[in-house]
Amino acid sequence: MPETTIDAQRQYNGEKFTAKEIARTENSKTVCGYFEPGQFIPVHAPDSDVTIVIQSGQGIVRDGETDHRVAAGSVVTVPAGKKRGVRADGERLEAVLVTAPPPTEVEHDPVRRGIKQGEFEPDLDE
Repeated sequence: MPETTIDAQRQYNGEKFTAKEIARTENSKTVCGYFEPGQFIPVHAPDSDVTIVIQSGQGIVRDGETDHRVAAGSVVTVPAGKKRGVRADGERLEAVLVTAPPPTEVEHDPVRRGIKQGEFEPDLDE
């Protein structure tokens, strides 16, 4: 089992959020996410649960049709099949995201499309 810290994994990218995978098993995936203000993980709805723990900063976590305002210490869990997304709001945001089971490459197509198009809410039916 790997051991690390948010500080050790910290990496920012001026173009898009950074996801540093720190662990993966057949049943789960854990990443540290680093967001500059305004950066986001586009809304998507994979068949996996996700728990998002905000380490620092502030932002929005989409949970179905609800936007949760989050800050350091916030914990949001979104069940499998529900729309979810994360966006930094006004300052850098750092979070740990645990998905179970890990999403498939196909389930992440809306994420790649949303980043490419600069859209937090890409069309999920494309």
